Amino acid sequence: MDFLSAWIMSPSALPFLCLIWGTRAQQAFRSEPRNLTVRMGATAVLKCEVLRASGTVQWVKDGLLLGPQRSLPGFPRYSMIGNPNRGQYHLQIEKAQLEDDASYECQAGQSESSEAIVSETAWVNMLIPSSKPYFEVDMATPWVAGKKYIVICVAPDAKPAAEITLYKDGVELTGAESFTMSGSKDKLLNTHAEVTVTALSSDNGRQLACHAKNSALFRPVETTMTMNVYFPPQPPVIVGLEREEVKAGRMLVLKCVSHSGNPLATLHWTKNGDVLSTTWEEDVVAQKSTSILNLKITPAHNQAVLCCESTNLVSPLPLSVSRKITVLFEPAEVILSGSFTVAEGEELNLSCFASSSNPPVQIRWWLGYKELNTSVVTMEEGDNGGMTTMSNMTHQVSREEDGLELTCEAFNKGTHFSKTQTSKLTVYYPPQKVWIDAPPQDAPLRAGTKVRLTCFSTGGNPPGTLTWFKNGKTVFDAMKQTSFDRGVARELVVLLTASDNMATYRCAATNEAQKTISASTKLTVQFTAISMKITATQDELRQGQTLALECQSGSSNPKSNISWSLGLLRFPGVEKPPRKAFYGGVSVSSSLTLNLTSQLHNQRVICQAYNPVLAEGVNTFFKLNVLYPPQFSSDQPTQVQVVEDDMATIPLLFSANPEEVSCSWWHRREKLVKEDLRYAQPDEYTLEIKNVTRKHAGVYTAKCSNAEGENQTSVMLDIQYAPSVKAEKDPVFVNLGRTADLICVADANPIISGMFSWKWLGEGEVELGEETQEDESGLLTIRNVTRAHAGLYQCTANNGIAPPASVDVQLVVQFKPELQKGPQWRKVASRGDGITTAEVVCQAEGIPRVDFSWEKNGVTMDFANPRYEERTVREGVIHTSTVRVVNVSAALDYAVFSCTARNSLGEDKLDIQLVSTNHPDPPSSFRQVSVTHDSVTLEWIPGFSGGLGQRFRIRYRWAQSASFLYMDVFPPGASTFTVTGLQPVTTYNFSVNALNAIGESDYADNNAVLTITTKEWPDQEGAPTDDDSVSQSASGLQAYWTVISVVFGLLVLNSLGCFFGLRWKKRRAQTGGTGGSVLDGKKNEEDGSSQSAVSNSNKYESREKINTAAQRTLLIDSGSETDSNVYESYAAESSHYYYPTTDYIPPLHTHPEEIHATRPPVPADSHLYEDVRDSGPYQDIMSSSLPVPPSLFVHRLPPQRNNWRSPAYPQQATKRVRGFMDVQLPQRDSDLPFELRGELV
Repeated sequence: MDFLSAWIMSPSALPFLCLIWGTRAQQAFRSEPRNLTVRMGATAVLKCEVLRASGTVQWVKDGLLLGPQRSLPGFPRYSMIGNPNRGQYHLQIEKAQLEDDASYECQAGQSESSEAIVSETAWVNMLIPSSKPYFEVDMATPWVAGKKYIVICVAPDAKPAAEITLYKDGVELTGAESFTMSGSKDKLLNTHAEVTVTALSSDNGRQLACHAKNSALFRPVETTMTMNVYFPPQPPVIVGLEREEVKAGRMLVLKCVSHSGNPLATLHWTKNGDVLSTTWEEDVVAQKSTSILNLKITPAHNQAVLCCESTNLVSPLPLSVSRKITVLFEPAEVILSGSFTVAEGEELNLSCFASSSNPPVQIRWWLGYKELNTSVVTMEEGDNGGMTTMSNMTHQVSREEDGLELTCEAFNKGTHFSKTQTSKLTVYYPPQKVWIDAPPQDAPLRAGTKVRLTCFSTGGNPPGTLTWFKNGKTVFDAMKQTSFDRGVARELVVLLTASDNMATYRCAATNEAQKTISASTKLTVQFTAISMKITATQDELRQGQTLALECQSGSSNPKSNISWSLGLLRFPGVEKPPRKAFYGGVSVSSSLTLNLTSQLHNQRVICQAYNPVLAEGVNTFFKLNVLYPPQFSSDQPTQVQVVEDDMATIPLLFSANPEEVSCSWWHRREKLVKEDLRYAQPDEYTLEIKNVTRKHAGVYTAKCSNAEGENQTSVMLDIQYAPSVKAEKDPVFVNLGRTADLICVADANPIISGMFSWKWLGEGEVELGEETQEDESGLLTIRNVTRAHAGLYQCTANNGIAPPASVDVQLVVQFKPELQKGPQWRKVASRGDGITTAEVVCQAEGIPRVDFSWEKNGVTMDFANPRYEERTVREGVIHTSTVRVVNVSAALDYAVFSCTARNSLGEDKLDIQLVSTNHPDPPSSFRQVSVTHDSVTLEWIPGFSGGLGQRFRIRYRWAQSASFLYMDVFPPGASTFTVTGLQPVTTYNFSVNALNAIGESDYADNNAVLTITTKEWPDQEGAPTDDDSVSQSASGLQAYWTVISVVFGLLVLNSLGCFFGLRWKKRRAQTGGTGGSVLDGKKNEEDGSSQSAVSNSNKYESREKINTAAQRTLLIDSGSETDSNVYESYAAESSHYYYPTTDYIPPLHTHPEEIHATRPPVPADSHLYEDVRDSGPYQDIMSSSLPVPPSLFVHRLPPQRNNWRSPAYPQQATKRVRGFMDVQLPQRDSDLPFELRGELV
């Protein structure tokens, strides 16, 4: 229905309706409402006139019918106006609001005569003025000058959006960015204007205005805000300090003023950084801050820096002004120092000190009314920045200046201050004359006489004090000093002694003038020696010593004479020249030398000094106390020789002082006691030994002592017997290249020179080294020890008493590990079929113990893996480590196994290559050992066997031969062979190669040819005699029987070979043709393994020669992936060789070259290394399982047991029991079983 109504009201339907209704009264619009734009609050009228209105006319607002009544109840601001008779239904909207912004339609409803009609939609667009704009700025926080701020003004709820203009102090701000957002109501918009403002100090208090305008406004609406901008104040100034110099004591008033700033500045005063005042006043009107400082000036303010600082909240740093003040102040004190009492003629030294002042004072001196200018002034820095002044004055005084006033004046020019210090001067002067009343000096006086001495003194200020001195020392027992009218006197009474002779008696007169005058006199006194003393050169006197005695007489006047006496004996002595002595006398000394004997013990030696003038003498004595321990007689025996089982008697002969002597016997540091039945002492000083044995031999010491000491004598008890010998150290260990000392020690008597000899007990000859003897020890010194020196040495001792004795000494040479590194030790072959077990053997010699470590392709082997087992066997110096590889895989185990052997002396390393079975490597070092007229002995070093039993074939020819001849070496593994049946004086060319079940090698040494010429027949003189004919016949007969025997033996061996061959074929058929020999099959069965019968161990004999021509390609395992194969080529210098365990094959006769080809032909697509063929099954084939060509060898031998050992390493030989079958060399690689043609390498 709605669709129909809409279609009817559409203009396109009008013609159609006209056709339908024809002349019916259809209502229509005379005028339709149009869009209006109305300001908020105004009245809007939407016109609608309907012609022939027959239906109900009403308005629709946003699809809502307003109602047919003209008053439009429910909408108080809405009404329909106009003349209804004229069809006027105008919609009037009073006080238009935002809600009136809508779409309006006028419609006339359907009537009986007319269909409903709807007018065009008219829109009322309301113009809403913006609300008052506002700032989105936090003005509670003041701005800081110089910083940028974002000012946002918002004009809210406008329609259309308002336009915003920003002003700062009436000036429009440019660069504002505006955007609109939804207002608080639908259809209203908020306008945001944003501008960046840089705050200036001049902006403080100014207006920031925001004008908003749109079409609803006749004029813009405005909002303002006052800017509060903080900015720093101006630098402060100080007022009130016109001059920097200020006198101490003044009250200084200073004013600090700081202008401007928001907020106003805070002020504070500092002096030298210390705060003085923090109070200030603010004048908002004058825009300044003021702080007043009242400062009482003291000397402490001198050179002080007064600073006023101003700052506010936004000052980056405080602003300051400072002034330095100079304070003028007087010295606090003036000090006059020094002694004001001085002796006449001396210099007066006084000091006048003025404490710190500014400026420094000037000091003047006055003595009475006379100014003294002899002064030195010094100035130094004082307190409070001032200067101290020190004036040192010197003046030489006279006795006339005694009692005058001495004045020091200090004057300060800055403060005009003057201060003085005064003191009275006292001048001393000494006495004028001194004399002594005493006996004449040349009159001799005898010691013991009394003498009176009197001293007189006159003059001096004050009067002098008298003092007596004897030889410069004060005499305290003088009588008290007395005074008389012109001076003073003092008497001294002297009892003469030796010390008074020529002694100086002096009387000194002194007073405070510190000048002494004196008079002196001397006395002549005669006296005997004042002392006697005998001294000895040593404290203890012993027999046999020379005693030197010296007698020293004390001082005497006149000289005394000295004499010596000992009992009734008189000795002149040796008198020395007299010398001056104490008290003006002379001293005399005399020496006496005595040879001390026991007879002089306790004797007195007397020394006497006699004065012939006084007829008096004095003496003293020295008592001889000769102390000595027991002394043994010259008849005391020092050696006693005795035969075993006899009795030995050792006596003691001695004398001693004191005579109380005790003796003890010692033997081998043990004291012999009387209770020991082996020894007897018939008296205290004799020792008897019964049934003497060699154990009793040695030194017996008798120790005798008394109270003064001990002495001893030794008696050698010599018991002669045959030697016995032992090694001092066995075995003797020494490092290779060092020096070995082998020592044997003999127990023999006597020990004679050359009694030791050394012998080498080992095989061969060894240079023994240097043989020496040190007493009972024989030394063998071997320098630069080699391994050949290791072994047993025998030391023999012979002192002429039978029998000689010997001892063996083992020399052990220690050396770092030395691995076996020959070609056969560097390679081991095994089939990589996953079921074969290989053994990689590493053998080293070394002392001490050698330990092994293994790596595989440079990675340490993990023996926790069950596929790898390691065992180490040690036999003497040989240490063997074997790694057993179970289920060898060509992809995983064809690798380089690195064996490292080490001990405390070093280490050695060997790389061992595990490869597949192949033909052998060529021998090396092919050389001639010896040559005769019909034979040549050759020698070579076997190469790697290829993992199979190898044998050797010698090829040779001479110039006349049609082709090469070949001879198989017997036994097959031998590396030395003698070719016989040669012609004398003939040049032969020899070569040697190796063969195994797979093929043969090149000839030794890069196919080298060894050219050898046989020797001539042995020389034969003359024609053969009958005897010679008989001998030749016998020789020919012997040769004939030899040939018959050899032929017969070969036939037997051939028969046995056929027999064992048939038996082997039969057993092979029974065992299913597994390819192993009977014995090997049994062994495999017992071991429960399926090991290949081909050799898979690298433990073979070698002379450690290296074949530099050998080269192989090795498959290196690059991971656990079975298909990860990396080929690595090993050049000659890094090739690995191993020693094969060879089969025992009988020697064969030579055969010509034309019989068989020496090497199978090589296909065109093959290479020189092991190749991979994909033809034929993988099976285990023994070398003996190949078909035997009937024409390859002339003879057949039965299988034999291989029991021979390597001559180089007999302990390493491994027994092999294996059936022997000669093999037909294959013509093509494809003729061989898969495992013998080569494996993946």
